[in-house]
Amino acid sequence: MEASSSFATARRTELFDALVELFLSEGFANLTLDAIAARLKCSKSTLYTLAGSKEQLVTAATVHFFKRATNAVEAEIAEVTGPRERIDAYLTAVGRVLSVASERFMADLHAFAPARDVYERNTHIAAGRVQELITDGVAAGVFRGVHAAFAADVAATMMVRIQQGGVRAYTGLDDAEAYRELAALLTNGISV
Repeated sequence: MEASSSFATARRTELFDALVELFLSEGFANLTLDAIAARLKCSKSTLYTLAGSKEQLVTAATVHFFKRATNAVEAEIAEVTGPRERIDAYLTAVGRVLSVASERFMADLHAFAPARDVYERNTHIAAGRVQELITDGVAAGVFRGVHAAFAADVAATMMVRIQQGGVRAYTGLDDAEAYRELAALLTNGISV
């Protein structure tokens, strides 16, 4: 029974990974369940084992994407030492994992409240992580005594603008460049 359960879990993860890749590339608003099943080479009934409706499937795929992104970011900064370097590595990694999302996906995400809520919740979590990194840097004497929650809120506000395309439209910076600039601005602005 355990082997069957492991296979089912692996198959489920494989389907969610493929679903995320499809959505990141093409968005999801214009895809029907029939089209999704055809693209993933599975049946609609298989999709219904993942979620009860297209809306639930989109939300679950969005959650899957952000869990995967969070794990990738944390893995990248696990070996990084030094408060400045950790903030820089964190924001650069966030930019890199989010840069795979097409404009179509981001537009669909912002237009669909449940997926937008997942994105906003993850941005809030990322801001909290930046706040932790800043607090660690202040405690280590690398950063001046700034209000860590405010600095993290500034970072979160920019993260939202980057993802909504506002930074690209106003500055011409792509997402990865914008995250590097945010990291430099933040770390240089709070350094001793």
